[in-house]
Amino acid sequence: MSTSPSPRAGLPFTLANGVVLKNRLAKAAMSEQLANGRQDPDKKLERLYRTWAEGGVGLLISGNIMIDRDHLGEPRNVVLDDASDLAAFRRWTRAAGAQGTHFWAQLNHPGKQTPKTLTKEPVAPSAISLGKELAPMFNRPRALSDGEIVALVGKFARAAQLAKEVGFTGVQIHGAHGYLVSQFLSPLHNQRSDRWGGSFENRLRFVLEVYRATRAAVGADFPVAIKLNSADFQKGGFSEEESMRVLEALAREGIDLVEISGGTYESPAMVGAQEQPREQPKESTMRREAYFIAYAEKARLRVRTPLMVTGGFRSSAGVEAALAGGATDLVGLARPLAVEPALAIPLINDPAYRIELPTPTTGVKLVDQLTFLVLTWYETQLARMGSGKRPLPDLNPWRSVLATLCGMGMAAFGKRRA
Repeated sequence: MSTSPSPRAGLPFTLANGVVLKNRLAKAAMSEQLANGRQDPDKKLERLYRTWAEGGVGLLISGNIMIDRDHLGEPRNVVLDDASDLAAFRRWTRAAGAQGTHFWAQLNHPGKQTPKTLTKEPVAPSAISLGKELAPMFNRPRALSDGEIVALVGKFARAAQLAKEVGFTGVQIHGAHGYLVSQFLSPLHNQRSDRWGGSFENRLRFVLEVYRATRAAVGADFPVAIKLNSADFQKGGFSEEESMRVLEALAREGIDLVEISGGTYESPAMVGAQEQPREQPKESTMRREAYFIAYAEKARLRVRTPLMVTGGFRSSAGVEAALAGGATDLVGLARPLAVEPALAIPLINDPAYRIELPTPTTGVKLVDQLTFLVLTWYETQLARMGSGKRPLPDLNPWRSVLATLCGMGMAAFGKRRA
């Protein structure tokens, strides 16, 4: 193993539009659940993101910011629209921009993935319910009309325009994890017979229109990225080959960065489980940490667009290997930053550094499942940092269950995002 610091993780990266990120490490989106009662950024979000900015990463991507306050994915999502308190957003972006860190807003609409406790009538490309296992928690959606789809394209663009106005330095369209954009792309969830569904080209239309409207709203010099599924990992769903075709289409349109992820609420590959390849991977592949690096290697042969791979990174060696291989330009970090907010410093400077993440469990499997402890435990760590406290890697999982219940009630539970 090399005895010198990573020559790549600490290097600047320049996007095609000239925007420079100070290093190759990015904080990927995580569910913070720290909005106030009006769905505006709470002061805890300011503290949390200032902590991460001071921790040394080059790029911070917010947890999903909803574009429609009538359709939330979680009880305390932030919403950015014309009813938002823009002063609160400006305080948030100033805090996150400390140390020359870029701060991008992840823009999202949940579509059918909104709990019945939050939305009585969800909307989606088609009136198709989530799987039977999820039926108790999610209502059957109503199919969007053509006019409503056009209006949603406009809402994405308006949110992006407002994001630029309040001080975000870029935006990311959430096109993964089974949310609305992902639903339009999926042949399993989009069975429309009009211009928005059916053929691949029609299913592609929504994300292209969202991108084009967003680009028109913010201009050529403002970064516009997307989080894209490598696949949905569902029979009859969005496949890897279709994902590659979406990637190529967005590359032709001029998108600035693609973050690669995978899975949906029904098949959550983005939460702790690595890719499930059809063939036994090579030993060299098994040694690598990143969940979606094999997809990125294939994508690199098809597009020149900058790529970001998130998920699985735990060591300086793993980060260096991913960057040295050329498949990814940026390394996305999520849960490791929930327990070590200054993770970027050792990843860049200590070639032997490795972080081990706990597997939180109450010892009662049903409680772990009902509270989705694999995520809410980390949300509790974010809340601690937002309150000015240090994370507790040995935090008792029961404390996390209690804290989440007290903070949000039973609406906090059920299937959750990564």
